[in-house]
Amino acid sequence: MIDRPATPSSAADLDPVDLDQVAAELGPGGELAPEREAEAYRRRMARRQEVQRQRVGERNLEKGLVLVFTGDGKGKTTAALGLVLRTLGHGDGVAVVQFIKGGWQPGEAKALELFGDALAWHALGEGFTWETQDRDRDRELVQQAWQRSCSYLADARRKLVVLDEVNVALKLGYLAVEQVLEGLALRPELTHVALTGRGAPPALLERADLVTEMKLVRHPFREQGVKAQRGIEF
Repeated sequence: MIDRPATPSSAADLDPVDLDQVAAELGPGGELAPEREAEAYRRRMARRQEVQRQRVGERNLEKGLVLVFTGDGKGKTTAALGLVLRTLGHGDGVAVVQFIKGGWQPGEAKALELFGDALAWHALGEGFTWETQDRDRDRELVQQAWQRSCSYLADARRKLVVLDEVNVALKLGYLAVEQVLEGLALRPELTHVALTGRGAPPALLERADLVTEMKLVRHPFREQGVKAQRGIEF
């Protein structure tokens, strides 16, 4: 709990930091709230509503975001593709450039074909390093994918650009983090970019507006020997 002389009469009396703290103290409600009587619970939730309205009202900036999905857990590309679907649903243009991945057409690419020219999709790799077995070729393909990415990052018609598995290309040394940071600077003011893959470097994390790390807790391939399945992995 935070110390304050008296409880303010309204959320308008609080600064943003205090508003966040009060929201945390009031909690999400439900059975987590201590009140057992309906009227006491209603008062808590009414106060929570007031605080939440003020929190939302004071966060009114709009900007193009850098979103990083990393970590050893499953769901990084899936999270980025959720943004793709959401953006396309609003009628905005999207570009997806897949690094490393290639040689097959994933289910999401097939499903999103119905959006036509609003979506540009490029799988510009030839597979995992143990499949390609050619570092020079892998590096060449990554650099080609990066050049394509830069053209989309600078294109104001694309509200969202997804650089899928670009973090892996960085980790393998096929792409320099300085290249990526320079590419991010090409974006128009309101263009978002999502970067996925394990091992996102510290300089990219520092530049990002949002970082989500997927944590591996259990995986059917590892624990049960379940193969990659259609609709789940591809």
